[in-house]
Amino acid sequence: MSELVELTVSESLKKLRNKEISAVELTQAYINKMQDNAKYNAYVTLNEEKALEQAKEADKRYQNGTNRPLEGIALGIKDLFCTKGLRTTACSHIIDNFIPQYESTVTQNLLDDGAVFLGKLNLDEFAMGGSNETSYFGPVVNPWSKETKLVAGGSSGGSAAAVAAKMCAAATGTDTGGSIREPAAFCGVTGIKPTYGRCSRYGIIAFASSLDQAGPICKDVADCALLLNSMAGYDAKDSTSSKVEVPDFSAFLGKDIKGLKVGIPNEYRIDGMNEEIVTYWDKAAEILKNAGAEIVSISLPHTKYALPTYYVIAPAEASSNLSRYDGVRYGNRVDGNGLDELYTNSRTSGFGKEVKRRILIGTYVLSAGYYDAYYLKAQKVRQLIKNDFDKAFEKCDVILTPTSPIEPFAIGDKKMLENPINMYLNDVFTVSVNLAGLPAMSLPIGLSKNGLPLGMQLIGKPFDEGTVFKTAYQLERGANFVRM
Repeated sequence: MSELVELTVSESLKKLRNKEISAVELTQAYINKMQDNAKYNAYVTLNEEKALEQAKEADKRYQNGTNRPLEGIALGIKDLFCTKGLRTTACSHIIDNFIPQYESTVTQNLLDDGAVFLGKLNLDEFAMGGSNETSYFGPVVNPWSKETKLVAGGSSGGSAAAVAAKMCAAATGTDTGGSIREPAAFCGVTGIKPTYGRCSRYGIIAFASSLDQAGPICKDVADCALLLNSMAGYDAKDSTSSKVEVPDFSAFLGKDIKGLKVGIPNEYRIDGMNEEIVTYWDKAAEILKNAGAEIVSISLPHTKYALPTYYVIAPAEASSNLSRYDGVRYGNRVDGNGLDELYTNSRTSGFGKEVKRRILIGTYVLSAGYYDAYYLKAQKVRQLIKNDFDKAFEKCDVILTPTSPIEPFAIGDKKMLENPINMYLNDVFTVSVNLAGLPAMSLPIGLSKNGLPLGMQLIGKPFDEGTVFKTAYQLERGANFVRM
């Protein structure tokens, strides 16, 4: 049974349809793997009993011919998605016993398409972090770790680690500034952040509302296409959801990229970047060139302002969104003498250090006297960053960059912990995509000399995930990366 967890979603569906395996066997294989790999701390809430019930229902549907697109596929769900009747915590003490009475739109779409939910996956608290070390439930351990325990990346570290360690067939993630792509790169798996508005945010616990976007983390490009087919779509319950037709993303796989123009941004060749990553970047460009693409040089001149812009806008929106956790209506409550003290005690006890830091930054930049100097200025620079991409896409069809400037680092790395700016700098290649609302995918390109996975990023035009998929498919074939 253990070999079943090696299958991709595509391979599993084929065997299920041919009745070579059962959904119960497949689900049980993943449950066994979850138990074997508990040391990675990827799951914070288990749903094994319900998952087996869902698998039994899937087998009935295969028997009577009413099977749906993802029937019997066992998924892990990032613990930022509200799941009806199943604990949802955002990996924060302030709501660590919250059980939603409704389902997020994305997870409902997956359930409607026959998916099985194995449990809820670890993440940085309220998705604030780049290493999955800010979680109330402790850090996720990267399955590629050897003697030293390494970070899995954040915030969707549990999702990426669970897929890499074969504790689920695929997983959901959310991406605010790289939170799908960076952990995918660190764990040697594939993840896509779709265009802002492509997937509903209804029922996803908010971090930064104008940046957050759901997406899948999977074993390969084809699986990402299958998952996104189910996750995406317009939702009237989300005012930022776009009424744009959702194509069959799987139909783009294997399409010719002859004549496709791939942009290489000059500004992404930053000082101090890992030389191996530069070498693999050149290798990725060569793979696409050999597949028929044309490599062109482009400029994204406002890239240097992306990080400071992001770290004004994202904390500002977080400050607003997290004000609802006050100890009065629900969540962690620590009484005090009067309402102000109740607020202070509840939030001091309930929030972790990084969340407090971002709330304070956000409150500061939104305050009277500083709103114009920081927040309003950041929004203007955000528009300039988007304009850079618009101009670049006049010269190219897709953009190729590294996902992260570094390889996975050790849990508890003092350089990262003592100066949070060092952690923020790891997002240098990813945050501008969120600021511009673009689709972007990370996929593994190879291993460093330390035997650790390195990722490449493909950035597409708004709602042109199809071009990202067909380019990524060719890059994946050329890279021939061997999964863990």
